[in-house]
Amino acid sequence: MKKTYIHNNNDNMSLIEHLQELRERLFIVFVIFCIITSLSLISIKDIAYILEKPAIHIKFLQLAPGEYFFVSIKIAIYFGVIFSIPFGIYQIIMFMLPGLTKQEAFYIIPILITSIILFFLGITFAYQILIPAALNFFINYGSDIVEPLWSFEEYFNFILILSFSTGITFQIPILQILLGIFNIVTSNTMLKYWKYVVLGSTIISAVLTPSTDPITQLFMSLAILSLYFCSICVLRVLKR
Repeated sequence: MKKTYIHNNNDNMSLIEHLQELRERLFIVFVIFCIITSLSLISIKDIAYILEKPAIHIKFLQLAPGEYFFVSIKIAIYFGVIFSIPFGIYQIIMFMLPGLTKQEAFYIIPILITSIILFFLGITFAYQILIPAALNFFINYGSDIVEPLWSFEEYFNFILILSFSTGITFQIPILQILLGIFNIVTSNTMLKYWKYVVLGSTIISAVLTPSTDPITQLFMSLAILSLYFCSICVLRVLKR
């Protein structure tokens, strides 16, 4: 059966020309990363205020010379990576598109776009739900004995790690849909082993969350299970 490809003017490009195109696209992504990082560094005070917002009534300390400066650079780089990801995915799509069949493009492009959306949904979920729950637990626990004075650097490490790990966790539906599309695992098989998934979600949430409080792990576990069963529903619609 003959495959129908999405053709454009790049069809007859040599290997060297393809590598040149890839290098140019990667350079574009790098430039965008540098621009976003620079803008984030310029607006670092506003960004810091936003990240501090979940920690109500907490006083932050600078425990070492230059701590705020180095954390500012770390936050700017983190924002540069996060917000340049959509542009990177776009460049990947444009590079791969000429070599894809229409059927492959029908699946791969929506999956890549959905992956970006889920990643940012994960970060939003972490900021709105997980981080406040974890901080509330730590602030209230032992508050009558010790006064919470937190290191500026350690707090932002906590925020960044939890946000990024949650964004990665929200990629679970992408993995499930890929397994279903390629007939590696069917939706019926996924549903059959739901008990093991419950156990696995508990373990994953315990590993990925930098805090050890049960509230954060519970919310993470519930999010994983919700994504898992929603993906099964999507595969059922696709008859996989």
